[in-house]
Amino acid sequence: MTVSLFIPCLTEHLYPESGLAMVRILKHLGYKIDYVDNQTCCGQPAFNSGYRREMIPVAERFIRLFQDKELIVAPSGSCVAMIRVFYDQLALDPSLMPGLKALKERLFELTEFLVKRNHHDKLQGCFPHRVTYHDSCHLSRELGVRQQPRQLIQSIKEIDFVEMTPPDLCCGFGGTFSYKFSDVSVEMVKRKCESIEATGAEYCIGADSSCLMNIEGYLRKHGMKAKTLHIAELLSRSLDLEKGAA
Repeated sequence: MTVSLFIPCLTEHLYPESGLAMVRILKHLGYKIDYVDNQTCCGQPAFNSGYRREMIPVAERFIRLFQDKELIVAPSGSCVAMIRVFYDQLALDPSLMPGLKALKERLFELTEFLVKRNHHDKLQGCFPHRVTYHDSCHLSRELGVRQQPRQLIQSIKEIDFVEMTPPDLCCGFGGTFSYKFSDVSVEMVKRKCESIEATGAEYCIGADSSCLMNIEGYLRKHGMKAKTLHIAELLSRSLDLEKGAA
């Protein structure tokens, strides 16, 4: 079976390791990998900034590129939510609606896909560190993906998983929100990082690079102990897949 990769902008330009880790995991599970060379942004930044009419050509292009793919997997809950939830709010070309419906049925966030396909039993690596998990807003609230990342984390041997309180507190990023309302955003990420530190975790695991970027920035700026790690990288490291990487 072939999995087509949907690689979000942040993954491509700033955090490619999470995308590479996802590829290593999928190959480890026996999937063939297809990369759509001319894929672009899904349009989420423009949509969230109010440019909904202007981003329609971007959304329509995305649908045309991916509508016939067998399976599509992405290392980002927010970008998957953009397509599966928010594309319906756009005045798209009616001829593309059947393609969008088919696309939404075949598009998955990574942890959602791995658990849905019962692959967690094949990902029982080893990671002898204390970790906590951050529920990103779009992944947990729009897609309802909450237990799947935890199931994958808890299947790893020797890992010490501690929940922060509360785990679904927004980190304050929200794309353009973080600079339009920077004072509010900083207070939000401060609370999040204090919750992370209270667990004594060495790593804060997440499934969205955007949240992890915001959290990591505050942690480093304020000399806090924890580091951030995308869940794809956690799974890849636990299985020691980097040694076999091309």
